[in-house]
Amino acid sequence: MTTDISSSLVDLQGRTALVTGGSRGVGRDIATRLAEAGADVMFTYRSRADAAEEVVASIHALGRRAVAVQADLTGTGDVARLAAEVSATLEGWDAPGLDVLVHNAGVGSHQAVGSVTEAEVDRVFATNYKSVVFLTEALLPTLREGGSIVAIGTGLTRFSLAGMGIYGSLKAALERYMAYLAVELGPRGIRANAVAPGALDTDFNAAALEANPGMRPFIEGVTALGRMGVAEDIGAVVAMLASPAGRWITGQRIEASGGMFL
Repeated sequence: MTTDISSSLVDLQGRTALVTGGSRGVGRDIATRLAEAGADVMFTYRSRADAAEEVVASIHALGRRAVAVQADLTGTGDVARLAAEVSATLEGWDAPGLDVLVHNAGVGSHQAVGSVTEAEVDRVFATNYKSVVFLTEALLPTLREGGSIVAIGTGLTRFSLAGMGIYGSLKAALERYMAYLAVELGPRGIRANAVAPGALDTDFNAAALEANPGMRPFIEGVTALGRMGVAEDIGAVVAMLASPAGRWITGQRIEASGGMFL
């Protein structure tokens, strides 16, 4: 399922982008959509170098430059090195700075109230919130005026499902952080938004779908468009927000859920 966005207002020719967690699933689609729109793309991966090289090759096939950077964004240990590699890549590309920053890397969590552990809270906080805050801070000198920051949130910040309290509430903090960035970076013309997917049929949810045969029909039944989302439903939304088409959108939570739990 693809959408041709190259000839529309979603034009990123001459722009540069960084996507965290860009080697698979939603991150891969985001990186590809940004490249389709004309951007040169850097992206991070944690462990799957083979998958990362496939994404690099696919972006090169689109006629754009691409670099994959290994980084573990569980906390801040790799943040300074990643920021330095972004700067070095931009220098090698002779680019004036970074135009688009997409915070996609994240971890899931399922712990019911009463069984939540401190270790799980720390793990989800470190990846889904803390690393975003400090990577953004590290890249502020590199971000160009008029740029765009997009974070991937979740529909679970609007509706609640049992066992998802830690994940959903920390994603809510992430989405709200985008609004604060929008206010403080607005004088530089930098926009910040969150895209909130509903339930997606990606490897992020593969184990849950396999373990719960009723999960897919349940989701389809509570979604207005009658199906689970796929990665390709999200990348084009991010590309729009990063492009001139989204120039007057900032500080917003854009839900892309197919109308889940309306």
